[in-house]
Formats: sequence, C-alpha cells, structure tokens
Amino acid sequence: MKKLELRLPDRLAHQVKSLVEEGWFVSEAELARQALSEFVHRHRFQLQEQFQQDDIDWALSLKESEA
Repeated sequence: MKKLELRLPDRLAHQVKSLVEEGWFVSEAELARQALSEFVHRHRFQLQEQFQQDDIDWALSLKESEA
C-alpha cells in the first residue's frame, strides 16, 4: 500500500478531525482514502479525456514542427 503525507489548511484539518471524532470515519486515513476514491470515480472520464487531448495536442505540435 502506498503511503501519502498530506498538508491541510487548519480549517480543513479541523473539519476532518471533527468528522472522525463524531464517528463518521474510523480515522483520518479512512476519510482521505474515501475522498480520493470518490474523486477519481467521479472524474475518471473527464481526466481520461483531458489526458487524451493533451496527447493529441502534443502529436499535432510534433507534426507541425516537422513541416
């Protein structure tokens, strides 16, 4: 399992701590895993489309520089 270190603004860190203390999450790590998983799930197609467009733009720039 990959380990990440996060730096959060104080206000967000307080909210995370409160959610854990209120029992919404078992730990701060669980909250972070769930939040990242949800973000990737919701934005997967948008991210793939952006990566594909970046690749297309790069290939077109190579083609233009060869001409």
